[in-house]
Amino acid sequence: GDGDQLRQVFTNLILNAIQAMKQGGTLTVATSRDSDAGTCTVAVGDTGIGIPPENLKNIFSPFFTTRSDGTGLGLAVSYGIVRDHGGNIQVESTAGRGSTFRVVLPLRQGEQKNAIALSDR
Repeated sequence: GDGDQLRQVFTNLILNAIQAMKQGGTLTVATSRDSDAGTCTVAVGDTGIGIPPENLKNIFSPFFTTRSDGTGLGLAVSYGIVRDHGGNIQVESTAGRGSTFRVVLPLRQGEQKNAIALSDR
């Protein structure tokens, strides 16, 4: 994949998580790899304010924002980049408890073979 574009996705998710925790909290970034499915997952979680259920369906729409200083483009652009790379992005959120965004991306052919070779040992 395009490293600069993927870096933008994770920068957007991390900055959003930090902004959701104005009173402090915990930011978690976790990775996993599913060799059978040929995918890797990066989860970015926070213990911030969460996303109200009525806003969840709109968060990936261009220009949707709840922040007075926001453009509403960060998540929309991130969604497009992830889709262009053959992946998907999902969110779980509980108002008042935080959110977790999961980015699932396909492994490149060489990375899949490498993962299989390592798991056979």
